[in-house]
Amino acid sequence: MKIGELARRADVSVDTVRYYERDGLLTPAGRQASGYRVYGDTELKRMRFIRRAKALGFSLDEIRGLLALSTDPDVAEVRRVAVAKIADVDERLAELQRIRAGLSRLVTACPGHGQAEACPILNALNDEAPT
Repeated sequence: MKIGELARRADVSVDTVRYYERDGLLTPAGRQASGYRVYGDTELKRMRFIRRAKALGFSLDEIRGLLALSTDPDVAEVRRVAVAKIADVDERLAELQRIRAGLSRLVTACPGHGQAEACPILNALNDEAPT
Protein backbone atom coordinates (compact mmCIF):
# COMPACT_ATOMS: atom_id res chain seq x y z
CA MET A 1 0.00 0.00 0.00
CA LYS A 2 1.12 3.58 -0.56
CA ILE A 3 1.64 6.18 2.16
CA GLY A 4 -1.87 7.65 1.84
CA GLU A 5 -3.55 4.31 2.33
CA LEU A 6 -1.28 3.48 5.27
CA ALA A 7 -2.14 6.82 6.87
CA ARG A 8 -5.86 6.31 6.30
CA ARG A 9 -5.88 2.75 7.63
CA ALA A 10 -3.76 3.70 10.65
CA ASP A 11 -5.92 6.80 11.29
CA VAL A 12 -3.00 9.25 11.12
CA SER A 13 -1.94 11.93 8.66
CA VAL A 14 0.54 11.40 5.85
CA ASP A 15 2.75 13.98 7.57
CA THR A 16 2.70 11.83 10.72
CA VAL A 17 3.84 8.78 8.75
CA ARG A 18 6.68 10.81 7.21
CA TYR A 19 7.64 12.20 10.62
CA TYR A 20 7.85 8.72 12.14
CA GLU A 21 9.97 7.63 9.20
CA ARG A 22 12.37 10.53 9.71
CA ASP A 23 12.46 9.72 13.42
CA GLY A 24 13.32 6.08 12.69
CA LEU A 25 10.16 4.58 14.18
CA LEU A 26 8.86 3.37 10.84
CA THR A 27 10.58 2.09 7.71
CA PRO A 28 8.80 1.49 4.40
CA ALA A 29 8.80 -2.11 3.23
CA GLY A 30 10.30 -0.85 -0.02
CA ARG A 31 9.84 1.46 -2.96
CA GLN A 32 8.11 1.09 -6.27
CA ALA A 33 10.04 1.67 -9.49
CA SER A 34 8.45 5.13 -9.53
CA GLY A 35 10.02 5.88 -6.14
CA TYR A 36 6.80 5.74 -4.14
CA ARG A 37 7.13 4.20 -0.69
CA VAL A 38 5.40 0.86 -0.24
CA TYR A 39 4.07 -0.42 3.08
CA GLY A 40 2.70 -3.76 4.16
CA ASP A 41 0.66 -5.15 7.02
CA THR A 42 3.75 -5.16 9.27
CA GLU A 43 4.15 -1.39 8.88
CA LEU A 44 0.41 -0.87 9.38
CA LYS A 45 0.52 -2.87 12.60
CA ARG A 46 3.55 -0.86 13.77
CA MET A 47 1.87 2.44 12.88
CA ARG A 48 -1.22 1.48 14.88
CA PHE A 49 0.99 0.43 17.81
CA ILE A 50 2.68 3.84 17.75
CA ARG A 51 -0.65 5.69 17.55
CA ARG A 52 -2.13 3.72 20.45
CA ALA A 53 0.98 4.15 22.57
CA LYS A 54 0.91 7.92 21.89
CA ALA A 55 -2.75 7.97 22.96
CA LEU A 56 -1.69 6.39 26.27
CA GLY A 57 0.82 9.18 26.82
CA PHE A 58 4.05 7.43 25.86
CA SER A 59 6.75 9.62 24.33
CA LEU A 60 8.35 8.64 21.04
CA ASP A 61 11.49 7.55 22.90
CA GLU A 62 9.38 5.39 25.21
CA ILE A 63 7.57 3.95 22.20
CA ARG A 64 10.90 3.17 20.58
CA GLY A 65 11.82 1.27 23.73
CA LEU A 66 8.51 -0.59 23.80
CA LEU A 67 8.93 -1.58 20.17
CA ALA A 68 12.39 -2.93 20.97
CA LEU A 69 10.95 -4.84 23.93
CA SER A 70 8.17 -6.33 21.81
CA THR A 71 10.55 -9.04 20.61
CA ASP A 72 11.75 -9.86 24.13
CA PRO A 73 10.15 -13.04 25.52
CA ASP A 74 10.14 -11.56 29.05
CA VAL A 75 7.54 -8.83 29.58
CA ALA A 76 8.84 -7.70 32.97
CA GLU A 77 10.51 -4.63 31.45
CA VAL A 78 7.37 -3.74 29.49
CA ARG A 79 5.41 -3.83 32.73
CA ARG A 80 8.05 -1.70 34.47
CA VAL A 81 7.79 0.92 31.71
CA ALA A 82 3.98 0.94 31.99
CA VAL A 83 4.12 1.27 35.79
CA ALA A 84 6.56 4.18 35.42
CA LYS A 85 4.15 5.80 32.95
CA ILE A 86 1.32 5.48 35.49
CA ALA A 87 3.51 7.22 38.08
CA ASP A 88 4.22 9.98 35.56
CA VAL A 89 0.50 10.39 34.84
CA ASP A 90 -0.22 10.53 38.58
CA GLU A 91 2.34 13.34 38.97
CA ARG A 92 0.81 15.27 36.10
CA LEU A 93 -2.68 14.78 37.56
CA ALA A 94 -1.50 16.11 40.91
CA GLU A 95 0.01 19.15 39.19
CA LEU A 96 -3.21 19.75 37.27
CA GLN A 97 -5.17 19.51 40.56
CA ARG A 98 -2.86 22.17 42.06
CA ILE A 99 -3.41 24.38 39.01
CA ARG A 100 -7.17 23.88 39.23
CA ALA A 101 -7.22 24.71 42.94
CA GLY A 102 -5.27 27.92 42.31
CA LEU A 103 -7.57 28.95 39.49
CA SER A 104 -10.64 28.15 41.58
CA ARG A 105 -9.36 30.38 44.40
CA LEU A 106 -8.81 33.21 41.94
CA VAL A 107 -12.23 32.80 40.32
CA THR A 108 -13.89 32.74 43.76
CA ALA A 109 -12.06 35.96 44.70
CA CYS A 110 -13.06 37.70 41.47
CA PRO A 111 -16.45 39.45 41.63
CA GLY A 112 -16.72 39.45 37.83
CA HIS A 113 -17.29 43.20 37.63
CA GLY A 114 -15.41 46.39 38.39
CA GLN A 115 -12.07 47.77 37.28
CA ALA A 116 -9.29 45.63 35.81
CA GLU A 117 -6.85 47.01 38.41
CA ALA A 118 -8.87 45.31 41.15
CA CYS A 119 -9.20 41.96 39.38
CA PRO A 120 -7.56 39.25 41.52
CA ILE A 121 -7.01 37.05 38.47
CA LEU A 122 -5.13 39.73 36.53
CA ASN A 123 -3.25 40.80 39.66
CA ALA A 124 -2.14 37.23 40.31
CA LEU A 125 -0.92 36.88 36.74
CA ASN A 126 1.00 40.13 37.21
CA ASP A 127 2.54 38.79 40.47
CA GLU A 128 0.75 41.49 42.42
CA ALA A 129 -1.24 39.06 44.52
CA PRO A 130 -0.58 35.58 45.91
CA THR A 131 -2.31 32.65 44.22
